[in-house]
Amino acid sequence: MPKKIIGFSKLSREEKIDWLSENIFENSNQVKSILDIYLNSNKDIQAIHDSFSENSVSNFYLPYSLSPNFLINDKNYTIPLVTEESSVVAALSNSAKFWFDKGGFKSKVKSLIKRGHIHLSFDGNIGALKEFIDNYRSEILKSTDNLTMNMRKRGGGISAIDIIDKTSDLKNYFQLSVDFNTSDSMGANFINSCLEAMAKKIDELSNQYDGFIKNSFNLNIVMSILSNYTPDCIVEAHAECDINDLIDIDGINSNEFAKKMKYAFDIAKIDINRAVTHNKGIMNGIDAILIATGNDFRAVEAGIHAYASSNSKYESLSECTITDNKFRLGIKIPLSVGTVGGITDLHPLVKLSLQMLGNPSSRDLMCIIACVGLAQNFAAVKSLITSGIQHGHMKMHLINLLIKNNANKDQIKKAEKYFADREISSSSVFEFIKSNK
Repeated sequence: MPKKIIGFSKLSREEKIDWLSENIFENSNQVKSILDIYLNSNKDIQAIHDSFSENSVSNFYLPYSLSPNFLINDKNYTIPLVTEESSVVAALSNSAKFWFDKGGFKSKVKSLIKRGHIHLSFDGNIGALKEFIDNYRSEILKSTDNLTMNMRKRGGGISAIDIIDKTSDLKNYFQLSVDFNTSDSMGANFINSCLEAMAKKIDELSNQYDGFIKNSFNLNIVMSILSNYTPDCIVEAHAECDINDLIDIDGINSNEFAKKMKYAFDIAKIDINRAVTHNKGIMNGIDAILIATGNDFRAVEAGIHAYASSNSKYESLSECTITDNKFRLGIKIPLSVGTVGGITDLHPLVKLSLQMLGNPSSRDLMCIIACVGLAQNFAAVKSLITSGIQHGHMKMHLINLLIKNNANKDQIKKAEKYFADREISSSSVFEFIKSNK
């Protein structure tokens, strides 16, 4: 029977590593050496990093990269990106440069509503529950006053509460749906705190409500939580140019390229197999800037993929149209992001990222992120319909393969020339290193 460790979180960093070395690894010195290498030499900065997570023993590094020449709403941006895939950064940079001279990207926020729910079990009817909420609406809202005060000063707060009858799906199941405007904050903690305060007040009031007592109705709070599905927090972005401006891309004339690109986008709209990968390409760019700006990429991913299924089938998030000799790419996605709160005020590189972007509002950041997603989308599909996705990907992956095979500087230099017009694979790189020792 495996032995369970008790009180692991209370151990010091050194004690955690000792336990790890004794119970998981044979070479304890090697384990400690690797973990120590990735610690920040600045103790204050390391303390900040340690505070982000439980049971921290080191830092996990990913490259912090830049993509310049992003023209968005007539403003030139350099985009910070955190990703382990070099081809993503290269593709974004090429896409930004391509669209820069064609007017760049345009984007606008359509709506900013985020939503949370108090999940209820109620054995009465919808009319009785609505009457109860209407009677005590002001008191329920007042229970959040201390939480919403600062948010209301910034133009945010609670904008609506509604009862939703879900009993056709689950016996006795109702929701109190609450709409929020969280201003420049992503607002997860704010929303959850408000919901829990409201739930506590509802529970208190329901136990003394005559309308429930005399009818023997029981109201129980199941849970209170925000939703990462944000179909009313929407941003749109597009890029367009004359077809004639699509000058001989990778050997394909402009008309052929435009038609082939549109057809590829149409396939992603109707076929789930392609749609998932099409959208993953979009998220390659979006996730990279989300991480760089300290936003919750898991929440955004969940919301975006749910939105892609909002028409009862999973579809692509972007579209390509050709009208009156105009080639146009567009995207419409839900984005719940923030520029204040969370680690945005703590992580030195996150703060640097936001400064690099001009300290944007949440609206501005939504626009930037949507354009990055669209740029990545264009670059990925362009590769697919021209040289193929592996051509560019493997060229960027070459350095990784060379390092993996312990290539020296001279071998790396020779390999870059050798593989300039040759197929790259793990085996071909291995053979090259073997023959060039």
